[in-house]
Amino acid sequence: MDKPLQPFPNEMPNLSEAHFEMPTSERVEASVPLAHAPRFLILYGSLRERSFSRFLAYEAARLLEAMGGEVCIFHAHGLPLPDDAAADHPKVQELRQLSIWSEGQVWVSPERHGNLTGVMKSQVDWLPLSEGSVRPTQGRTLAVMQVSGGSQSFNAVNSLRVLGRWMRMITIPNQSSVPMAYKEFDEAGRMKPGPLYDRVVDVCEELMKFTLLTRGRTDYLVDRYSERKEREPEQLKGVAADIGFVKR
Repeated sequence: MDKPLQPFPNEMPNLSEAHFEMPTSERVEASVPLAHAPRFLILYGSLRERSFSRFLAYEAARLLEAMGGEVCIFHAHGLPLPDDAAADHPKVQELRQLSIWSEGQVWVSPERHGNLTGVMKSQVDWLPLSEGSVRPTQGRTLAVMQVSGGSQSFNAVNSLRVLGRWMRMITIPNQSSVPMAYKEFDEAGRMKPGPLYDRVVDVCEELMKFTLLTRGRTDYLVDRYSERKEREPEQLKGVAADIGFVKR
């Protein structure tokens, strides 16, 4: 069969051939298989003594550990408001180091006034897109969950998805929203069996699978054409001139 005529020429004069790459399945393969357990950081968005978001975070931690993961939970007590302290504050450094250590994350927020809480947002706001040559969140997998005091809502998880995308994370498709959370946890803080608990298991299982698929490959998965161009010395010199650091 003859190839149909294209409505546009095949030439691409705007493309830098030196920086253009054709993605291949071979390049996606991990160069060195990782032997350590998948590492997960869990953030939750409440400081209350009886915190249902913390209870849900603990349930996720138990499940991820049962699936072979290594888990750290960050407790935001003592974390200053963004811009109200220097970045060398001990709690800020603890959070950033845990994010760098992690290969996947779980964010759990209560819904307050129709959205995620300030405690949750403050934790994300303390995570920079880049710190030197290190990006504490880029390429890491992410699962989002929320608890509500009333009927089921997805406002908080939707906002968490926006944040995850902004932080250049791989947010998995599944999510969990627990309505009337006070009914779903017993006095010891354990989640009761039922469809809502089963969904939490689903989310953790999916997060583990996506993390196993992507870890060891993230350097290649997040390598971008535009950023390869920007790393060229001449391009860096041009950017510096544009912002006034050097003369052309």
